[in-house]
Amino acid sequence: MKNYFTLLLMLFSVSAFSQIRGTVTDDKGATLPLVNIYVENTYMSTTSNDQGKYDLNIKKPGRYSVLFQFLGFKTQRREINVETLPYQLDVSMPEESFALQEVIINPKDNPADRIMRSAIANKKANSEKTSRYKADFYSRGIFRIKDAPKSVLGQKLDMFDEVLDSTRSGILYLSETVSKVVYQKPDKLKETIIASKVSGNDNGFSFNNAASANFDVYDNNMPFYVNIVSPISTEAFNYYKFHLEATFTDENNHLINKIKVTPKRALEPVTSGYIYIVDDSFAVYACDLDITGQSMQNPAINLLTLKQTFTFNVQNNLWVKTAQTIDLKAGLLGINVDGRFTYVFNNFEFQEKFEKNTFSREVLTVVEGANKKDDKFWETIRPIPLTVEETNDYIKKDILQTKKKSRAYLDSIDAKSNKFGFMSPITGYTFKNSYREWQLSYDGIAKGFSFNTVQGYTFKTGLNWLKNREEKRTFTSAGVNFTYGLAEQKLRSTFSFSHLFNRTNDAAIRVSGGSMAAQFNASNPIGPVVNSISTMFFNDNYMKLYERNFANATYSMEVVNGIVLTGMLDYSERKPLWNNTDYTVFPDNPGYTSNNPLAPDDFVTPAIVKHNVFKTGLYAKIVFAQEYWTRPDGKVKIGNDLYPTINLGWEKGFGNENRYSFDHISGNLRYERTLGNKGSFETIVKAGKFFNADDISVVDYKHFNGNQTHIGKNDRYLYGFNLLPYYEQSTNDSYLEIHAEHNDKGYIMNKIPLLNKLRSTLVLGYHNLCVPERNPYHEFSVGLDNLGVGKFRLIRIDYFRAYQHGFVTDGFVFGLKFLNLFE
Repeated sequence: MKNYFTLLLMLFSVSAFSQIRGTVTDDKGATLPLVNIYVENTYMSTTSNDQGKYDLNIKKPGRYSVLFQFLGFKTQRREINVETLPYQLDVSMPEESFALQEVIINPKDNPADRIMRSAIANKKANSEKTSRYKADFYSRGIFRIKDAPKSVLGQKLDMFDEVLDSTRSGILYLSETVSKVVYQKPDKLKETIIASKVSGNDNGFSFNNAASANFDVYDNNMPFYVNIVSPISTEAFNYYKFHLEATFTDENNHLINKIKVTPKRALEPVTSGYIYIVDDSFAVYACDLDITGQSMQNPAINLLTLKQTFTFNVQNNLWVKTAQTIDLKAGLLGINVDGRFTYVFNNFEFQEKFEKNTFSREVLTVVEGANKKDDKFWETIRPIPLTVEETNDYIKKDILQTKKKSRAYLDSIDAKSNKFGFMSPITGYTFKNSYREWQLSYDGIAKGFSFNTVQGYTFKTGLNWLKNREEKRTFTSAGVNFTYGLAEQKLRSTFSFSHLFNRTNDAAIRVSGGSMAAQFNASNPIGPVVNSISTMFFNDNYMKLYERNFANATYSMEVVNGIVLTGMLDYSERKPLWNNTDYTVFPDNPGYTSNNPLAPDDFVTPAIVKHNVFKTGLYAKIVFAQEYWTRPDGKVKIGNDLYPTINLGWEKGFGNENRYSFDHISGNLRYERTLGNKGSFETIVKAGKFFNADDISVVDYKHFNGNQTHIGKNDRYLYGFNLLPYYEQSTNDSYLEIHAEHNDKGYIMNKIPLLNKLRSTLVLGYHNLCVPERNPYHEFSVGLDNLGVGKFRLIRIDYFRAYQHGFVTDGFVFGLKFLNLFE
């Protein structure tokens, strides 16, 4: 009964607060979704929903000329006199009377080419007319799942069961946003979100915002997963063929050209569909463009459709984008999802210029209480009425949320998931108290199983406690881990504690300590899975270990926007370790090297002698011109890709003997740049210098991330070298390393016959290392990324060639991106 009462209230609210409202159909009575409806010569507009219903919020009674615009249909004008509100206005739209074009006989005189060249020539002027404005912005996003499988790869898919119907279909996500936008092309934005609503989450904030809707066909490229070449890009004729399919006149007697857009090479970052160009000004009237997942290099996406509608204002002679929709179809592992994002711009105020301080690094602000607006507020401000499906979803999930927040419900769910199974000692176990937002986890012994020559077969397990404060986005965690090596016959344990104080400046503390077998290179260049395989099967024990008994504490916080400082205190007792096993899967293999990283053939001299070192450090991360969002629950950093990120560090070591004392300063610069549709370039430059460090422990040397396994794990190879032995170039002096990589994102590969069938991308790389008293070390590479079968493209293959005062070595590196899940 309560459900029906809530539905009745919502339906009553729709009637009470609508302004001009109605239903749009075709001349056969079928409802029309996504019709653009606006008051002539104003920027009061809306869009019809999936059931053809619309709400047009006018400010007061009076005479209005309302236009209904929809691609393929004749624009309708209705002159109305609104005396009382709400005002019912239903409209039937006949199909457009197109003037069909004759077949083009002479390809050198293609009228579509002439029109598109004029559109390209005039796009800067047309874009500039609307380059600075204030506007009201509304967006709605919805994702649905259809025929969801009950399991995926043997794992139950039951997290959505409560929102799915008997066909295992339903809405996974529904949200709305209302905001005020100030914008200046090309990239200055200030958005204030005054209302945000997420179905089933009254503490949530919708991720819909104006920046995510900024797909401008007047730009050369539109930023989707990769930069998609616009049909009116200056390079459009390199990517598209155009055909003038029809012409028609709009309500203002503008001649509109309907031009079919066909890509020359379907695998490139291109669209297909239609673009509509106004004949006299060559402005964009509308577009209806499809983008495939292949074109976006996102195999999970099947198809994305972008529709934009521009309206004309006689008073200022402007064509302005007032409505946009993005439809998405995606699927992977039998899970099929479709979605739609609808955007409406209203009440434009175009500016000659903005005041100097209009824009700042704070590009988005969510006002306090934005996610607490009631239904009455939404019914007065929502420009697109909810469909029955969406209304029911809000009701259903609001009731479900109330249920899910109750202690009885949470305890019942926990009771089900907290059952201790037969395999739990091996695979792991988690005990949850969802009502109090904490959980205790046990890591099964299978999770940390590995092999190395010091510890032999190694088992690792632990207990971890987590308190997650969802509303504040903060957490507290504590854990203890145990490691036992069968060959070494020694048990080691470590503990850790972390606390994130807030999301305003991300103040956080971490304390850890205990005993562990640690790699000499603290960056852990070789992971336990890869090391286990290379050791047991190929007799290559690259992982070199020492015993570290330690206590460590760090504290970090953002002191001003874009600058994060971290302080560190560390005390370590270091002891040498030796190989304790010579086991190998193939007994005929030659023996292992020693555990001394600087002398792998020396089985007598230890890499270090027992000593103690106390270290203190101060580190700074600088993100220049960092942009950010401000929400009631804290700050969200989004960076700024126009500038590099810099990290600076200083460490001071104090040894129990003076020989172990040192100073070390270091820094690195990282910069990434997208080069239009020609790919992305990224570089990392690192440099540092030791002082008074002639006799320090090898543990404190600067070690470089080498790779002798020919296995790559990361998406990009910018964090080390792929042919360099792990400790061959280690230094306690000055150093400089440079890493650079360019991924063409298909710009070259898509143009090469046969190779373009691979749907891969070309990657060029360069790596350089300079240390004193040695010739510079260089690596050059060429590779193919995004290799695989169907939607699973997780393989990368690179050929590397190394030089150091002449040729050193070469080889292939096989990138298996899923390996980082296990390291």
